Amino acid sequence: MKLTNFEYVVPGSVQEACQFLSEHGTEAKILCGGTDVIVRMRDGYWKPKYVVDIKRISGLNKISYDETIGLTIGATVTLNQVAGSEIVQKYYPVLAEGAHVIGSLQVRNRGTLVGNICNASPLADTAPALLVYEAEVTIAGPEGERVVPISEFFTGPGKTVLKIGEMVTKVTVPPITDAVGRYFKHARRKAVDLSSVGVAVLVLGKDGDKVKEVRIALGAVAPTPVRAKNAEALLKDVTITPELLEKVKEAVVSDISPISDIRASKEYRTEISQILVKRGIEEILGWE
Repeated sequence: MKLTNFEYVVPGSVQEACQFLSEHGTEAKILCGGTDVIVRMRDGYWKPKYVVDIKRISGLNKISYDETIGLTIGATVTLNQVAGSEIVQKYYPVLAEGAHVIGSLQVRNRGTLVGNICNASPLADTAPALLVYEAEVTIAGPEGERVVPISEFFTGPGKTVLKIGEMVTKVTVPPITDAVGRYFKHARRKAVDLSSVGVAVLVLGKDGDKVKEVRIALGAVAPTPVRAKNAEALLKDVTITPELLEKVKEAVVSDISPISDIRASKEYRTEISQILVKRGIEEILGWE
């Protein structure tokens, strides 16, 4: 389908962008990577009167790390920049892996981490990693800035807490030590496919088979990416045994609410979620 006519707007600052978005409401769409916006415009789902390109706004294309603040990823940082960052690979490898498995190399050269979460797909591959790392989202708007935990950012499929006139300027991931993690993407194909199930596992305070805490997040198995709180509750200050892992698998089922669709059935997603959570913990513990 041919794109409908629109006016191309290039704001010079975050404040200018928010002001324009506030004035034009649903008639305006933010353009950054364009891997979702352009596709939806081409398919006729979105017909904005204004397309607001934020790529040229100074300060948004930066990755930085501070021992006190942690990792900061600006709104226009691409997925390949995240996946290839030595900082991210060293301190937040689960996030690096989540960014790396999205789409193709070409898509990752355009798409951004912030765009991935603002699209609010339940199967966003960066979301489980951000959940286990307990990231925060900084949102700018006409009334100033606000910070929202990533766990509260998603409100439903394709929906977030963003209001008219607001935009995400950065994602901040707090410092974390003594943690080992894994991310598993299960899809119909090994490459360039959307997740049927995505699982992030992060073990903190590992000492042999004893752990202080285990954080688990899943994508594509609920209306939003979710933390497996019931399963996590079984894994605080414990020595992990095969028997305990069977209980964890059972608890995972109560944390998710998968549906059947073109990618997988509800039953298949449930079983794969259990398998990948168990596998993640076993691999981190070094079990054969």
